[in-house]
Amino acid sequence: MNPDLDKLQPYPFEKLAKLKEGITPPADKKHIALSIGEPKHPAPQFVLDTLVNALPEMERYPSTKGLPELREAIANWLIQRFKLNQCDAETQVLPVNGTREAIFAFTQAAIDRTASNPLVVSPNPFYQIYEGAAYLSGATPHFLPCLEDHHFIPDFSQVEERVWNDCQILFLCSPGNPTGSVIPSSTLEQLIELSDKHNFIIASDECYSEIYTDEANKPTGLLEVCAQIGRDDFKNCVVFHSLSKRSNLPGLRSGFIAGDQDILKNFLLYRTYHGCSMGIHTQLASIAAWNDEEHVLENRRQYKQKFKQVLEVLSPVMDIEQTDASFYLWPKTPINEEEFAQRLFAEENITVLPGSYLSRTVDGINPGEGRIRMALVAEVDECLEAAQRIRSLIERLNKS
Repeated sequence: MNPDLDKLQPYPFEKLAKLKEGITPPADKKHIALSIGEPKHPAPQFVLDTLVNALPEMERYPSTKGLPELREAIANWLIQRFKLNQCDAETQVLPVNGTREAIFAFTQAAIDRTASNPLVVSPNPFYQIYEGAAYLSGATPHFLPCLEDHHFIPDFSQVEERVWNDCQILFLCSPGNPTGSVIPSSTLEQLIELSDKHNFIIASDECYSEIYTDEANKPTGLLEVCAQIGRDDFKNCVVFHSLSKRSNLPGLRSGFIAGDQDILKNFLLYRTYHGCSMGIHTQLASIAAWNDEEHVLENRRQYKQKFKQVLEVLSPVMDIEQTDASFYLWPKTPINEEEFAQRLFAEENITVLPGSYLSRTVDGINPGEGRIRMALVAEVDECLEAAQRIRSLIERLNKS
């Protein structure tokens, strides 16, 4: 077996299951899960109808590159959403089976394991696929802390020159998981300059880009900044997007990677052997989703309502703030985050994820300590009830 498998840590939800082991929550309180970032809003009916009507397409093999119509729909969406000057559907877009699969596979294809010390630089806390993909590609992850005093965005100015010299992929997550922070345009421009100097790939995971509270202030994308500086070839830059959060379709497993055509050409070669073509029925349903914005507006409206009601309940008793984007809250806990999560389940039958499970301890600092991730994915009424129960626990803690 691959010896690098031994480097993989348990997934956060495995740790969470152990934390809850042996606890019997109160039976008179319905369980509310705020732990997993799985949208619970209904999937758009017109997408489901398209999927059903396209089921006969399962009789055909799909191509790895995907239908031209899907790549055109994606390219048009990118141009409109991020104000791109152009996006070539033939060479700069590639459909993928969700960002998780694509990020992992991309890392395997992109890392040059013959280098002396290949690094994958990642935010900390982070989506655990970045770490696992790095190890299994023969690289080493290098974590950059996302701390409150820097708006939960890595302070890239503090990264040593030797790290940039060894860096082969810089993973960004904007809006961030779990912090919800959006990396500003000026920082992205600086990172592009660093990429030119040190010749590394910037891989920006932007799957939460369509969940935000201010319609006049949409999260900036990496390709958007490329367009602003006239970098229409997107050299060294790729982005990952998905329909899972944008369109409440996590089970469709549909997304895309877009950017530098030379990088995508090599990634397509890898995927041809990887055997991960998207079914034609899924592609047709995806076209319908990417071509419509009305359901996305309704999606955001529901998240805004949940944020407003939850924050009104919790702000008086908890150190909690509205995040820039995503459907996460990243509050501080009044006691140790594991103990808080454990008591919340035991006393209120609510599941949240300890922030330390999403982070690694580097130089004695774990950026997730003393925090929890709350995913406001349940229905509005459930999220409000969860907030009220969390407040009840905090008020009991304050009295003890």
